Amino acid sequence: MLIRLLPCIAISILLIGCASSGHNSNEQDKKSAAIQTESQSSPKVILLVIDSLMDEPLKKAIQEKKAPALAFFLEHGQYSKNVVSSYPTMSVTIDSSLITGAYPDKSKIPGLVWFNKDEKQIITYGNGLFEIMKIGVSQFAESIMHQYNNVDLSPNVSTIHEDLNTIKKESASINAFIYRGNYRHTLKVPKLITKVSNLPSEYETAGPKMLSLGAFIQQDKKNNHIVNRLGLNDAFAVQELKYLLEKNIIPEFTILYISGNDFTVHRKGPNTIKGIEKLDKYLQEVLNSFPEWEDALKNYNWIIIGDSKQSPVIESKKEALIDLQETLSEYRILKLGKPAAKDDEIVITANERMAYVYKINESVSVKDIAGRLKTDQRIAWIAWKEKELIHVISGDHEGSFEFKPGGTYRDVYNQGWSIKGNTSILDLTLKNKNIHYGDYPDGLARLYGAMNSQEGEFLVVDAKPGYEFIGESSPEHSGGGAHGSMHKDDSLIPIIVTGTDKSIEQLRIVDLKKWILEFWN
Repeated sequence: MLIRLLPCIAISILLIGCASSGHNSNEQDKKSAAIQTESQSSPKVILLVIDSLMDEPLKKAIQEKKAPALAFFLEHGQYSKNVVSSYPTMSVTIDSSLITGAYPDKSKIPGLVWFNKDEKQIITYGNGLFEIMKIGVSQFAESIMHQYNNVDLSPNVSTIHEDLNTIKKESASINAFIYRGNYRHTLKVPKLITKVSNLPSEYETAGPKMLSLGAFIQQDKKNNHIVNRLGLNDAFAVQELKYLLEKNIIPEFTILYISGNDFTVHRKGPNTIKGIEKLDKYLQEVLNSFPEWEDALKNYNWIIIGDSKQSPVIESKKEALIDLQETLSEYRILKLGKPAAKDDEIVITANERMAYVYKINESVSVKDIAGRLKTDQRIAWIAWKEKELIHVISGDHEGSFEFKPGGTYRDVYNQGWSIKGNTSILDLTLKNKNIHYGDYPDGLARLYGAMNSQEGEFLVVDAKPGYEFIGESSPEHSGGGAHGSMHKDDSLIPIIVTGTDKSIEQLRIVDLKKWILEFWN
């Protein structure tokens, strides 16, 4: 039994282990390095995506002088705390929106966990050890090595790497899971895993000119930070960036994903600054690669963003955790890792503070499922689609709300909508045919994106602040932090930009790709 679990445990380290700790760096430790600091003809843009970076703990860490690198970037840049994330507010969906400039209705990455109607199976991109073990290590590994970028990410959208290649600009991706580009790469599976599984030793994938993904592929052959989480850690990522900088081979655009803060916030809650303090030491290492920190600003435009907020989860498990299997126990629910049988009726895929509930049997009514869910006062609202019209109900409000794209009502993003019913359900305010968002920023487009992210009949369920959904073996974060919902407490992220005063048309993560590409126009 232990031998059979080894590949599960080894692969699971990819996403659920703790980031390795690096040595402390400070301004007195700076060393000169072979970094070009004179002006360049083409801008160099470095995008740092920091998982679960949030405004309040960021400001607190800076105020307490525990984040000198972030303080340096903030002092020399522009700042906003209100960039709207994608939905669900889960990393893979957010990453796909960032890199394609599209919500899931176009990118087709529905969430961290979802149900593939055609394959009749639950797809997980790594939602905790127990879920991975039940789904199967082979499917999980296939997702990381191949499925994300080469199958699931829609061919009808282009990534920033593909668009840059079109205008003859090169790019790099470091430890980002969504990275599709025009260059072929070979990912090497560590021998530890191949020896105890039936996985192949190599996977072919398509990425940017330069691709780093932990132990699977790296630019710096001497980068030895590959033991902890198989290199999908902050020490590895920062070493790769330093290597590109010090060798003067960094391309026009580089995206680097910093993940360690997310684990800390999940455990300790959204008010902690421990993760920020730790990641800042890594950023100090990057700045110390330059003769002086100010030299980092001369040739490079730095963009530092979060991906989603996390909101606190009530400490009492009984109160905090919405067990959808219990709520919907009258239905026959598909088991994790099992193929759908004829008598299975529904599928539950919990993405922390949001969930998809799928109807897979004609004997089941989506409206009946919605009615059952409505009785749980911890659920904010439930949505489903009938033809083009999206219906939303809530246990806190009378009636229902319906909407679809197009129509005479316009929002702040100049999107047109046809709406009717009780707008309070999604906290919308109407003034002279103008839609104003409250608790759910860009709520109509983001919910539309989730409702049209995949085939089949399903419901989208969103939790109130303080609560989290659990399915058969999904992780839980009672007493800590979680994300996933469309609420502003999960959705608004900070951004720091240096080297330009060029404004972003709309402060949404889906608008960043277009804005970044304008650096070379």
